[in-house]
Amino acid sequence: MTTIEVNDLYIAYGEKIAVGGISFQANSGEVLTILGPNGAGKTSTVESIEGYRRPSRGSIRVLGLDPHKDLPKLTQFIGVMLQDGGIYPRMTPLEALHLFHDYYKDPLNIDYLIELTNLRDALKTPYRRLSGGEKQRLSLALAIIGKPKVVFLDEPTAGIDPEGRLAVREVIRNLKSQEVCVLLTTHELDEAQRLSDRIIILDHGKIAAEGDLDELMTAAQGENIRFSAPSGIDLSALEAEIGAKVTEERAGEYLIVTQATPDNIVKLTSFLAGRNIFVGDIRAGKSSLEDVFFALTGRTVEQDAQHGPSTGRRGRRHR
Repeated sequence: MTTIEVNDLYIAYGEKIAVGGISFQANSGEVLTILGPNGAGKTSTVESIEGYRRPSRGSIRVLGLDPHKDLPKLTQFIGVMLQDGGIYPRMTPLEALHLFHDYYKDPLNIDYLIELTNLRDALKTPYRRLSGGEKQRLSLALAIIGKPKVVFLDEPTAGIDPEGRLAVREVIRNLKSQEVCVLLTTHELDEAQRLSDRIIILDHGKIAAEGDLDELMTAAQGENIRFSAPSGIDLSALEAEIGAKVTEERAGEYLIVTQATPDNIVKLTSFLAGRNIFVGDIRAGKSSLEDVFFALTGRTVEQDAQHGPSTGRRGRRHR
């Protein structure tokens, strides 16, 4: 069932167009991930779907409701997880859970949430003294405490420990099994690949690509060989060896525009071995999500993350 429906969405700030006429849908029981470099329009799009920002043009429906006009009615059915903030600094996780528990008619059991998000050891610690991972897990617990039908997760695994990542994945699996629609934004492509049913890549306010992982990889792969190795390899010598164009797309990541035949793979590995160059990996005829992201936006996710968040979503109060 279609849960989120976005049609011809435009968002402008004065003369600057942040989102330029995008349309997409998200369904119940589906994890839809929105990726894109800072300034691509991710935050503006998601905040409009949540009901926090009025679109300049176009229409949005969440569970059949207009999230801006019908926000009071919609609030009971959606959950929002922020990157940081939204909790009083002196409030403990246990106090926050009890406070949010009372907001809803039929909330989840608090003890169940504590175990699900592994917060047992942090229950009486003031929010300001929680670790980054503990804050993320608390934010996730508060986002789902009201048994929402739609959940918005903003960088759910950012700064979180391995144990916390497992908790986040388990929560998302549970949400999917209950036919909840999950809209996810993240800079962590490994998590996007692991969790997403479909992915939308935004760039300059437009949808640059959309589809499931197989569709995105197939569209981007072409006839090529990609490999990782130390930066600064003699590209001219490698081109002469293989007889094809070689480029260093980004530091330590190389693209050879040629068929991924056994003979060409042997030429590549022999070239590297002869110069005692260690290879990280070789992707013959196959692109990764990072490759697709770079090809469409011209940036790596790491480069984008180094610029810091371009969002005002930090510190906004939870519902």
